[in-house]
Amino acid sequence: MTVSLVLAEDSFIVREGVKLVLEHAGGFELLAVCEDLDGLLAAVEQHHPDVVITDIRMPPTRTDEGIRAARQIRYEHPDIGVVVLSQYVEPDYAINLFSEGSAGLAYLLKERVGDIDHLVNAINQVRAGQSVIDPQVVDVLVQARASQKQNKLMRLTNREREVLEEVAGGMSNSGIAERLFLSERAVEKHINSIFTKLDLPQEADSNRRVQAVLLYLADTNVGSR
Repeated sequence: MTVSLVLAEDSFIVREGVKLVLEHAGGFELLAVCEDLDGLLAAVEQHHPDVVITDIRMPPTRTDEGIRAARQIRYEHPDIGVVVLSQYVEPDYAINLFSEGSAGLAYLLKERVGDIDHLVNAINQVRAGQSVIDPQVVDVLVQARASQKQNKLMRLTNREREVLEEVAGGMSNSGIAERLFLSERAVEKHINSIFTKLDLPQEADSNRRVQAVLLYLADTNVGSR
C-alpha cells in the first residue's frame, strides 16, 4: 500500500535529499512540498496525507514552526503521523514535541535523512500511531528527565525494575517472560504496575513504554556518572 506524504522543508538541499530517499525507497506518494508553516497547514487540509515530514524551523520566524505544526496536526487530524526533522539537539524542542503525548510522532536528526531504513521506519511507525525518537535526542531527554526532583523509579519493586530494564533493551512481553522465567500474563501485570507507579498517562501502551524507558535511562545514566 502506498503511503501518501506532505513534505515541509525550506532548505533546498535537504528537501531534495528527502525526495531522493523516498523515490529510492519506493511505496511513497509525495502529494505536496512546502517551504513554510502556512503552506504546510494548507497542504494538510487539502490533501490529508498519511504522514507529514516537517523541518523544525521554517518561515515565518524560523523558530519552532515544525513543533507547532506537529501538535496542531495531531490535534486536528490524529490519524496523520508526523516526522519532525531537526539539526538541533535541544531539550526544549524534544520536550515540547512530546509534552502532550508521543503517539504518532517522531523526532529525527537531519543527519539520518540519508539512512533510508531509518527514515522509512519512522514514517511507517508514526503512520501506525507509534513513536520514534532519535538516539541522540534520547540522550537529551534523559538529561531533562534526570533533573526532576523526585525519582519515580524508587517506587518500583526489584522485579518491576528488572522488567523495565528488559523493556529498555527493546524486548517484547514474550521475550521478557522467557528471559525472566515469568508468564506473559505476569509480565503484563508488572508493566501495568510500572505505568501506574510512574504516573504515565492513559494512552497507547507502546507510547507509555517509550516514556517509561526514558525515565529508566535517565536514572541509569545519572547513576553511572
